[in-house]
Amino acid sequence: MERFKFLRFFSFRTQHDFLPSSNPVRENLINGANTDTNGEHRDGFFSNLVYGFLRRFKSGKKIDGGSKTEEEEKVYSWLYALARSEIYMAFEYVRSTERGLSFTEAEKRLKENGPNTPLEYTFPSSWHLLWSAFFHPFNIILIVLSALSYITSDNPNGCIMLILVFISVSLRFYQEYGSSKAAMQLSEYVRSPVKVQRCAGRVVQTELIVQVDQRDVVPGDIVIFEPGDLFPGDVRLLTSKHLVVSQSSLTGESWPTEKTADAREDRSTPLLELKNICFMGTNVVSGTGTGLVVSTGSKTYISAVFSTIGKHKPADSFEKGIQHISYVLVGVMLLVVTIMILVEYFTFYDLSESTLFGISVACALTPQMLPLIINTSLAKGALAMARERCIVKSLSAIRDMGSMDILCIDKTGTLTMNRAIMVNHLDSWGAPREKVLHFAFLNSYFKSDQKYPLDDAILAFVYTNGYRFQPSKWRKTDEIPFDFMRRRVSVILETESNPEGRNIQPFYRFIITKGALEDVLKVCSYVENVDMGEITAVSAEHHHRILNVVEELRNEGLRIIGVAIKNLQQTKISKQNMENEDDVESDMVFLGVIAFFDPPKDSAKEALWRLAEKGVKAKVLTGDSLSLAIKICKEVGIRTTHVTTGPELEQLNQEAFHEKVKKATVLARLTPSQKLRVVQSLQSVGNHVVGFLGDGINDSLALDAANVGISVDSAASVAKDLADIILLEKDLNVLVAGVEQGRLTFGNTMKYIKLSVIANLGSVVSLFIVTLVLRFEPLTPIQLLVQNFLYSVGQIAIPWDRMEEDYVKIPQKWSVKSLPMFILWNGPVCTLCDVATLLFVWFYYSSGGKLDESFFRSAYFIQGLLMQTLIFHLIRTEKIPFIMEIASWPVLASTVVISAIGIAIPFSIIGDFMGFTDLPLSYFGFLVVLFVGYFTVGQIVKRIYIVVYKKWL
Repeated sequence: MERFKFLRFFSFRTQHDFLPSSNPVRENLINGANTDTNGEHRDGFFSNLVYGFLRRFKSGKKIDGGSKTEEEEKVYSWLYALARSEIYMAFEYVRSTERGLSFTEAEKRLKENGPNTPLEYTFPSSWHLLWSAFFHPFNIILIVLSALSYITSDNPNGCIMLILVFISVSLRFYQEYGSSKAAMQLSEYVRSPVKVQRCAGRVVQTELIVQVDQRDVVPGDIVIFEPGDLFPGDVRLLTSKHLVVSQSSLTGESWPTEKTADAREDRSTPLLELKNICFMGTNVVSGTGTGLVVSTGSKTYISAVFSTIGKHKPADSFEKGIQHISYVLVGVMLLVVTIMILVEYFTFYDLSESTLFGISVACALTPQMLPLIINTSLAKGALAMARERCIVKSLSAIRDMGSMDILCIDKTGTLTMNRAIMVNHLDSWGAPREKVLHFAFLNSYFKSDQKYPLDDAILAFVYTNGYRFQPSKWRKTDEIPFDFMRRRVSVILETESNPEGRNIQPFYRFIITKGALEDVLKVCSYVENVDMGEITAVSAEHHHRILNVVEELRNEGLRIIGVAIKNLQQTKISKQNMENEDDVESDMVFLGVIAFFDPPKDSAKEALWRLAEKGVKAKVLTGDSLSLAIKICKEVGIRTTHVTTGPELEQLNQEAFHEKVKKATVLARLTPSQKLRVVQSLQSVGNHVVGFLGDGINDSLALDAANVGISVDSAASVAKDLADIILLEKDLNVLVAGVEQGRLTFGNTMKYIKLSVIANLGSVVSLFIVTLVLRFEPLTPIQLLVQNFLYSVGQIAIPWDRMEEDYVKIPQKWSVKSLPMFILWNGPVCTLCDVATLLFVWFYYSSGGKLDESFFRSAYFIQGLLMQTLIFHLIRTEKIPFIMEIASWPVLASTVVISAIGIAIPFSIIGDFMGFTDLPLSYFGFLVVLFVGYFTVGQIVKRIYIVVYKKWL
């Protein structure tokens, strides 16, 4: 079901969807070639109607992720055109002016473009969801059989089937209703008032700054923004002053990026790195500016990316397999039941009795417990994962985890501890220097601004390594706090002793600065050479050497900050004003750098190794730098032979993209849409079942598209809404348990499917043969229904069965060939046993060539029930049942109880009521020989099948 209805992107039906009216310049910028927009209407109403009906039964277009969607291509072309153009041309493209839009024009455009919301949420009605949950082949079969049962006065059987349908529909309805709201959290990022510049007046137009609701912003508006503001649409910057923007909602990177209106970009720059374009959903960290709104609503980048939510979920191979089996069983049931009714009617000429017998045969052929067995197995797996501190939102995700063979994970917080640990303190020559650590410690110790993780890491390093820097001998006199424009923090300290050497003054004052290396170097005019004991001016050679040292450290995955100091005279300090920060933070002496590392979790390497043992390969998809990702992956044992980045993938054609994704184990600097394309490529081209572990808004596309979406309790709301499984702890070992539970669930479900199809088909074929031979019903309708009921009850214990160790070591997927081949090899053995029973009873217990109907039905009832009960033990394992492999105790108990009840019924009062008669002891001796022979022949056939299938098929 398509869970969300989104606004159309760049519709072909009108030429003024994007702007208020047609714009030839804009059309030429976006459309690379003319397209035939009328082709879909060429064949007339009738053909469209027929196509629309048939499309319900036709699989959708296969999405392989190798290229951008048509909507994304148009958004990319439009934004790149604006980024490359001069400001005056940007006004031309959106048909606006430097004064802004008039109020009349803004209202007109608002009516034509609609409200400025990135996504339009149209929730399916309850009736729609209920119909979707109800429309399942097995539900339809059970409903029809239930109705026929009530018509023929078989009320108990009809009631049982309706209860099974109710349980199945209720569970599916609940899951669909919850998932239909998954994208609602995206609206949190666009609801805020916006300052816009508009013009008013008929003769002389006056520019006015007004505040409007974000929903009322239109293309062509000029917006004014300051720290904390959200961009109401995609914006081409007009002016900017120290503008720093956070794009974490799109990239996942916590560090903000600088933007400037003066930049001129080209196509080689990645879209999200364009300096003069700001995107809807991002926010201003610091600085001010104005911008021209070029796209709103569904035409924005965030909408082009996130509108795919709910549309790219891959088809579940297991569900498809179940549907195929359903259709086959429906066809076989209609054919066999029709033949049985006709044979019965032309034998006894009793239409009512023939119809009732046909319905009973249909009930026997239908795996009535399938929905209950599947849901019970999944619920059992969910409870087991809950004990591992895991919340399972979608029960089908448990089964998909059993098939998962690739796990895509983000580095931060999953493989690492998500905290900084200081590892080194180096001077500008790359040598360890205590002085660098000393002043970095004083900065972190005395800063009164918010303590960041890097400050805590420095303090912890000093305290745990026994350094005694005696902060009590220092006194803070002032501070310049950190901001995202300067990206550094400075403190001014005073001490009575000179840390640099001899004491020739009563006290000394220093400004100590630390922060982003590039921004610290900007304010440094000198560099200290500790070995030579002198301070020299920073030369190009010094600058190049420092950058080389830092580059080597960053290639090792370390995060670097710079440290600088300046010795201030008392007379100068007293005259300086902290408002003039540039004068204070100038002509400083560069001391060196502090290196930090986000260490991998102790459990990550073990968990990845355990996953690899079970056939699950790990790929790292992250927005962080490649060097940092490689460093972490090496620490946890992920191979880094093949790595790539988002900008590199952007330059590849479709075939090369798929090949690169197939080989790469580390993919860094990825955008949300690139993560989505990687997941889709693995699914469609690689034919993998993909799990994705992410916790940010930028991960939501991949979470939605993955077969198994996994998030954490601390994740963004939209990520948790789209995830199938939520981890209460960021520990990959939980996923190992989930994989094991998934394979256990998948295996037990497949046991039931094999059991049902083989036993039911074999039973029906036997009924048909016996009816033709004996010319009477081998079982009356009530006897057949009781047998089927007991057999179904005995199967309830299947979800509690165990799997062999070899089975859970490899991913388990639905095989199109294996199930039909398994049925063809093993099904005839069941039918042969039924025919053997017929021949034995006919030749051993008949009198004068006549066979007592009650006697035969009693013998056939017990043999059929025992056969359907014991066959499970043969097909549940590749080993010899009861000798090399024994089922779990719930399954054994169920087998014993159901078998005992089945044997006891013909000898009880209930048996007399049902038309049974007592059986001699010799018959049970025959049954022992029969089942020993069945297990022997069945084991031989099974081994031959395994060899043939594994080696040749």
